[in-house]
Amino acid sequence: MNKMLKRITITFSVAVSCFVIASAHAGIPFFSKEETPSLAPMLEKATPAVVSIAVEGTQSSRQQVPEMFKYFFGMPEEQVRERPFRGLGSGVIIDAEKGYVVTNNHVVDNADKIIVKLTDGRELEAEKLGADAQSDIALLKVEPKGLAELPLANSDTIRVGDFVVAIGNPFGLSQTVTSGIVSALGRSGLNIGGYEDFIQTDAAINRGNSGGALVNLKGELVGINTAIFGPNGGNVGIGFAIPSNMMKNLVDQIIEFGEVRRGLLGILGGDLDAGLAEAMNSPTNQGAFVNEVTADSAAEKAGIQSGDIITAIDGNSINSFSELRGKIGSLGAGTKVNLTLFRNGEEMSVDVVLGAADDLVAEAKDMHPALEGASLQNYDREGIRGVLVEEVIERSPAARTGLREGDILLAVNRKRVNTTVELGKEIEDSEGVIALSIQRGSSNLFIVIR
Repeated sequence: MNKMLKRITITFSVAVSCFVIASAHAGIPFFSKEETPSLAPMLEKATPAVVSIAVEGTQSSRQQVPEMFKYFFGMPEEQVRERPFRGLGSGVIIDAEKGYVVTNNHVVDNADKIIVKLTDGRELEAEKLGADAQSDIALLKVEPKGLAELPLANSDTIRVGDFVVAIGNPFGLSQTVTSGIVSALGRSGLNIGGYEDFIQTDAAINRGNSGGALVNLKGELVGINTAIFGPNGGNVGIGFAIPSNMMKNLVDQIIEFGEVRRGLLGILGGDLDAGLAEAMNSPTNQGAFVNEVTADSAAEKAGIQSGDIITAIDGNSINSFSELRGKIGSLGAGTKVNLTLFRNGEEMSVDVVLGAADDLVAEAKDMHPALEGASLQNYDREGIRGVLVEEVIERSPAARTGLREGDILLAVNRKRVNTTVELGKEIEDSEGVIALSIQRGSSNLFIVIR
């Protein structure tokens, strides 16, 4: 019995020693001989920079009108109804002098009034400077008086197993703190937005945490808490945050241009797996496989070829095509990046200056709700001009409408369209039923939107 008790004591001592070492490595004096282990010193500095956000607005919904009502009463094809809504979320002050607050786009989307509540009880009305729905980031501005801010961490240097703390406003309970570790990096395929490169954590995140802070033990902002994965919207130890570097890239563009002007690499592709890696004589089983290089794109100018396997961006490894797309999608046009790739089994490095994605429709749903979830891009190859469906998010309205990745939109109600601008204009000018003429491979078909 004494031996067992001694073993337990030794095990506990080792565990505490490991925690102390980790704390010291993070540069935080968690406790001395007279103190109890605590995150309080760090949180006392960090929490004033995390705010609660309350929004008010109206939501529009479209309802199809039954044929008999249209026939007897001359009613339109559909009715638009508006209803008021209120919501709660979280935000992070990233610049105290300028009053910049970052949150998720879905927290403030369609809001007519945004109120930011500080830890000292002040309530400030916020102005939305800009947002990017595909990466779920929004930038607000409040009166820059007596504010605190969170310093940014370099999210490219975090590792699985690093300690992190989530701070936010779950279920309206302001300044709630939970702790955990980084569970995984580069998560995608969650169908939350068009550009996904999430940090996964087991720090408890619940409804209302959206837009809040994920910080390291130094009190630096590692990510913006965005989503949870679990039944009934409750925490099951799987939460997701937008990396701080990705957030900063997007926010810098919003500050400069009032919107995100996303850079474009100009490739189509997919994930690399073991079978494909063997067929391509690749020494690695992870990366982004290039199926096609768009003509006159940044990738073509840099010498990237179909069949290449991209494994790293600026020295930071990537595991999938989605991760590549997410990282590139946060960078602005004109940004220079270095890509590591394998070609014919040999590693090489290329510098790429990202092109302007002016022809990329960030919000296809702005054209029509039935197109939400589709990424569209101008297409001009082999004598065919139109609008390419670059991506369709699974189970999105666009997917239910019938659009598929690789479709080329050629006409709206038999009126030819060559660009995304023309497509949007023709859809806007159309009344009632919309017939999209599509080329899918070697076949031509129509998709009807009612």
